[in-house]
Amino acid sequence: MTDTELRAVLADRVAGVRARITDACRRAGRDPAGVTLVAVTKSVTPRVAAVAAELGCRDLGEGRPQELWKKAEAVPGVNWHLVGHLQRNKIDRTVPLAALVHSVDSERVLDALDAFGRKRGVPVPVLLEVNCSGEGSKGGFAPDAVPAACDRAGTLAGVTVRGLMTMAAYADDPQATRPTFVTLRELRDSMRTRSGLPLADLSMGMSNDFEVAVEEGATLVRVGTTLFEGLEPASGAA
Repeated sequence: MTDTELRAVLADRVAGVRARITDACRRAGRDPAGVTLVAVTKSVTPRVAAVAAELGCRDLGEGRPQELWKKAEAVPGVNWHLVGHLQRNKIDRTVPLAALVHSVDSERVLDALDAFGRKRGVPVPVLLEVNCSGEGSKGGFAPDAVPAACDRAGTLAGVTVRGLMTMAAYADDPQATRPTFVTLRELRDSMRTRSGLPLADLSMGMSNDFEVAVEEGATLVRVGTTLFEGLEPASGAA
């Protein structure tokens, strides 16, 4: 695919996703400016990621630290988000490149990020990952463990917890994901009252269900397949 063809295909897809976000906001009585599209580039090459950035996708997401390192070097000047698991031994190299870590899934990772932030002198912006669907295959805090995690986070100088993140179980009918997103929103609201943390962000919704997530209050939606399916695959991508 030539650069011109790639740009045309991707421009059409980005416009389509943004229109769907706008429509979902209208249904929910929300301002579309309150929703950030995180284009998840883990399945495509740096070339495709660069075109997405040129088309106005200023927030790009990666699932693996090693891929974030590579693409952040190739595509500078955007906000890179780590949306997958962060191993503690990769914190030092990953955090300086990431605008936001979506996937703090344990107190051990939270503590390691706090130590890095205190050493650097700048708090690390993070989200706590919550397993609202209850699937054994998914990581994250159980909902009933979030109050203690938020209490602890409020005492840490090296991290800033900006909100919560979840992934719904895949369903052929996107409406089936709604209870998961309601659970996260209600949990966030209760944690605001309990902890005093602002918790402004809800990272929820992916290609199959981002419109439902927006209707339920998502401020960050992580969209990959809808934008990038069939485009130049990253090395090792399925």
